[in-house]
Amino acid sequence: MVKVLTFRLHVDREEAMRYYRGEASAVVAITDSGQSLQFPALHVRRFITQTGIHGRFKIRFDDNHKMINLERISD
Repeated sequence: MVKVLTFRLHVDREEAMRYYRGEASAVVAITDSGQSLQFPALHVRRFITQTGIHGRFKIRFDDNHKMINLERISD
């Protein structure tokens, strides 16, 4: 069974660049349902803009808690 969680990210440019350079290895966020979520920072690199990382996201995990995908669902 696939588990789907949604959350918002508002990361400033400086912190986003730490993710891009590999200086920060994990993203920590609170889901819309209040759960703490942590996943590898390399997955947010494609969402980095000049102002950082902003938007609402959906992440999917399998039964073994392995990430299937991450997508932005709104700005």
